[in-house]
Parts: sequence; structure tokens; C-alpha cells
Amino acid sequence: MDDRATSVLVRFTPASATTEQYDETIRRLEKSGDWLPEGLELHVAFEAGGKFRVSEIWDSQAQFDAFGKHLMPILEDVGIDPGAPEMLEIHNIIRR
Repeated sequence: MDDRATSVLVRFTPASATTEQYDETIRRLEKSGDWLPEGLELHVAFEAGGKFRVSEIWDSQAQFDAFGKHLMPILEDVGIDPGAPEMLEIHNIIRR
């Protein structure tokens, strides 16, 4: 994907992550003032098929990348290896 201002869907399926690790990550981001980041439209955390997953919609790839600089050290510290996210360009969003 290039650096256009196109919304992107980002999906994470870490090899192993717990709800406790996730909650601690959010607490640390809130405490540091890095939550909610600019450009994050939607964040959904859930369990499916025995795995913890996170899906997000970002206004742009650049905003997602900028937030990653704040997020990655926290994930490492709480013991989450997010793996490589699946990045999908969004064609359309319909809201109710």
C-alpha cells in the first residue's frame, strides 16, 4: 500500500495474548496520553476461535504507522507479540 489518505482495515491475530495483557496495554496507553490516537476511527477487541484478536479502522496508513511507534514498546513490555498485521484498503464504509 502506498501513503495515500485511504482508510485501512488493520487486523491483528497475536500468537498468544490474554485479555489481561490487552487491558494492561490500554491502561498504559491511556496513562501516557497516547489513547485514543489521531486517525483511529474504530477499535474492536474480541476472542474468536480461541485466539484474541483486534481489528481497527484507520484514516490512513501513515497515522497507523505513527501510532505503532508508541504502541510497540508497550506491547513488548506486556509480553504481546502482535505479529504482522493484515492490512486491507477500505473501499467503502456505511454507518447507521
